[in-house]
Amino acid sequence: MPLLDSLRRIDHGRPVSQILFYRLWYWVLLLLFTLIYRARFSNTAAVPDSGGLLVIANHQSHLDPPLVGLAIRRRNMAAIARAGLFRVPVLGWWLRAVGCISIKEDAGDAGAMRAAIEQLKLGRLVVIFPEGSRSPDGSLQEFKRGVWVMMMRSGAPVLPAAVEGCFDAMPRSRRLPRIFGQRVAVAFGTPIPHAELKALGADAGLARLATEVDALRLDLRERLRTATRGRVPRPGPGDRAWSPEAGAQPVA
Repeated sequence: MPLLDSLRRIDHGRPVSQILFYRLWYWVLLLLFTLIYRARFSNTAAVPDSGGLLVIANHQSHLDPPLVGLAIRRRNMAAIARAGLFRVPVLGWWLRAVGCISIKEDAGDAGAMRAAIEQLKLGRLVVIFPEGSRSPDGSLQEFKRGVWVMMMRSGAPVLPAAVEGCFDAMPRSRRLPRIFGQRVAVAFGTPIPHAELKALGADAGLARLATEVDALRLDLRERLRTATRGRVPRPGPGDRAWSPEAGAQPVA
């Protein structure tokens, strides 16, 4: 049936029930992020409608994964979660219902890498955060080299993306997000073919990706400040631009 075929294209190979449950929560979270944070999304047309795709983004906050998922719009993202979370009442049921991928705690990053590669080869869209952990100050941190291995083994194109405003809304020091006076945004770049990245090699390839992600982030930062008349994001280390020579540098 055309409707079922259309639904399956949203999340290749997943049960229709999971796809529909994910889409339900998509609209619930979109409403919340729009009302609370006036979430804005840029260049969403850069996300292809089908095929394996690896989306990489900077990591500022626990708000990043759902926010990037909302920006993707026409597809469901494959999310990877520790197996222990699946044993938590209610939360475990919810994770399964939206199609999250379980990895064993003792497998660590290697387990997450294998799970992501498998999903990419199945034609799904996977979102990862190459910094490995949330930024301590909002600026872009060095990308982990293990991410390069995953990119090369998957053979999938890579789409740079950036989030901004999430550090102010929920920094690492807070257990709960701020819900008043904050703004968040996501922007996508242009998909980079696998062969193009492979030709650059690990160091140059990761440097290119980090540079593109941070350029998108800084542009969003400026746009949010313009929209709020300089109120947010607050001045700080997040104003630094990343460079391959010396990490984060002050923006001139």
